[in-house]
Amino acid sequence: MKIIKNSVLWLILLLFSTISFSQNNWSAEFRPGLNFATQDIEEADLDIGFGFEVTVAYRFMPHLAGYVGWGWNQFRAEDSFAGMNTDFEETGYTFGLQFIHPITETSISYMIRAGAIYNHIEIENNNGGISADTGHGFGWQVGLGLEMKLDDNWSLRPELRYRSLSRALEIDTINTDLDLSYIAIGVGISRVF
Repeated sequence: MKIIKNSVLWLILLLFSTISFSQNNWSAEFRPGLNFATQDIEEADLDIGFGFEVTVAYRFMPHLAGYVGWGWNQFRAEDSFAGMNTDFEETGYTFGLQFIHPITETSISYMIRAGAIYNHIEIENNNGGISADTGHGFGWQVGLGLEMKLDDNWSLRPELRYRSLSRALEIDTINTDLDLSYIAIGVGISRVF
């Protein structure tokens, strides 16, 4: 946890120390979406998942911004090593860089994101209780999408993203390596301020 706090603090200090405040450099985004696991987790066949992410970004170059945020994603498995009707929930922090560049003279831009995640995976039983938790650790993500301006401040951002997180889990003295990788499809709504 100390590493993530230091990394976020370093990023914020870097942004504030090199660039003066100006209008329209900050943005906030809310992005719900669907998640499609690219592999099973220890023979647990994951259903289509869903989740959301909230991020704040600061544009420090004309097309480049740094972002930080928090997200929650859930996958259901009817049968898994952890029991029947269990939920695999991935929650935690995200940070990285995003590049947004206009496509010719239109109000549409292409967007590329790359960054890290600092998440954990919780396994919830069919009663909603947490039966296991991996603890936080680092993973990575990349994304490709569009930014479609609705007006000077609001934009829609459809995006296709790949995320990967590997964590160790101990249940009743049995160690299991959980590898959660998935493709996320979502549409964010963003406001510049």
